[in-house]
Amino acid sequence: MDRTVGILLALNIVLTSSAQIVLKAGMSNPYVLAQLSSGLKLSAVPAILTNWLVLTGLAVYFASAFIWLLILSKVEVSLAYPFVGVGFVLTMILAAMIHGDQLTGARVAGTLFIAVGVAVLARS
Repeated sequence: MDRTVGILLALNIVLTSSAQIVLKAGMSNPYVLAQLSSGLKLSAVPAILTNWLVLTGLAVYFASAFIWLLILSKVEVSLAYPFVGVGFVLTMILAAMIHGDQLTGARVAGTLFIAVGVAVLARS
C-alpha cells in the first residue's frame, strides 16, 4: 500500500469517527430528545434535520464517504475495509473523552481484538 492510500485511510478513519461523535452530540440535543421522547415519529424529523450538529455530522460523514471512494479506486476492498476497524478504537476513545461513554473491560478488549486483526491483515 502506498503512502497516499495510507494518508487517505487515516483521514477517512478520523473523519468517520468524528462524524459519529458529532452526530451523537446532535441527537443528544434536548429539543431532539424531546421530539423523540414519545417514540420515533415523523414529527421528529424536522427537529433532527434542522439541528446544526446533526447536519455537520452528516457533512463530515459524507466527506469521509467521498474519501472512501478514492481509497476503493486505489486498493482492493478486502485490504481497505478492515482498516475501518481502527475507527472503532478512535471512536471508543473519543466517545469516552467527549460524551463520557463507559470503557468497560469487555468494550476495550473487543475493540483491541479488532485492532490486532487489522494489524495482522495489514501485514498480509
